[in-house]
Amino acid sequence: MATGKACFYQDRSIALPPLIEGTLIKRYKRFLADVQLEDGCVVTAHCPNSGSMKTCSKPGGRVWISKSDNPKRKLKYSWELIDAGDSLVGINTLTPNRLVKKCVENGIIDELTGYETVKPEVKTGEGTRLDLMLEKSSGQRCYIEIKNCTLVKNRVAMFPDAVTDRGRKHLEALAELSRQGHRTVIFFIIQRMDADVFSPAAHIDPEYARTLEETMACGVELMIRDTLIDTEKVMLNRAVPFDPSL
Repeated sequence: MATGKACFYQDRSIALPPLIEGTLIKRYKRFLADVQLEDGCVVTAHCPNSGSMKTCSKPGGRVWISKSDNPKRKLKYSWELIDAGDSLVGINTLTPNRLVKKCVENGIIDELTGYETVKPEVKTGEGTRLDLMLEKSSGQRCYIEIKNCTLVKNRVAMFPDAVTDRGRKHLEALAELSRQGHRTVIFFIIQRMDADVFSPAAHIDPEYARTLEETMACGVELMIRDTLIDTEKVMLNRAVPFDPSL
């Protein structure tokens, strides 16, 4: 029978697939990465991250990739982690969505308890989907958009790491739902372990930073959590403070 400690970790973590260690040669065309394995072979892995990946895509870095047995995939390998020196960094942008969904369902996030149903990928407008919709039996809803944060400099986590019109539209969708009377949340998951504070990256995308401020003024809630990462799992960790002045 599982111990209480083991259950605690399982309830708030996402297991990673079996990983293969290698060295990053280069990332290119956004979604491709060449990796040299320990036996000297070079493979091309899918990079499941459309951002610029500043501070976590330096050639020569130690990386971990997973291998798929799906015969329909063009690329067998996916890039999962990189060692950025002070921390492992989770590359896969799907991990935060899975992590938050699991933690909500398991009642791990105190601010998001009391909902009976959790629905992913909910369409809220023409061409707009949000990551989660929580609903109570009374009909009360909470819409959540989850963002993967991998940019950290001087222990300050920042988002976005590139200009994101799509991300800004998600904020606008949350603000509109808030004006309609729904509860709304923008949830940043820092997929690394070396940040003490979070700030919008206004120097990279000033429009996103401005829209985030306006969105919060409309009643959209801000949640920020970092993670604990090893080569077996990514686990939801602590709340990280917000400082828009950095």
